[in-house]
Amino acid sequence: MSTFDDREAAFEAKFAHDEEMKFKAEARANKKLGLWAAELLGKSGADAEAYAKTVIAADFEEAGHDDVIRKVVGDLGDKADEQTIRAKRREALAEAKEEMATEA
Repeated sequence: MSTFDDREAAFEAKFAHDEEMKFKAEARANKKLGLWAAELLGKSGADAEAYAKTVIAADFEEAGHDDVIRKVVGDLGDKADEQTIRAKRREALAEAKEEMATEA
């Protein structure tokens, strides 16, 4: 293998790793958002975990995280507005990235 091929393979491996970490951070943030929303809905324990899984699954409906926001906005009704939910998700994503960085 040439030096160019080695560099290309390394770049591709780094890209794949970075995308995997991004996916995991997004899923972790969605779980955190789901647990927060579950608490507002009065859920706890296994019910809260089950609800958080539905929030994670909602992220597979379309690209981006607007599908997650729509789900949580719809589920929470007047318990939290969209702006609050978006802020909470940004906070959850920052926490998830920080946690993953310290775990690595």
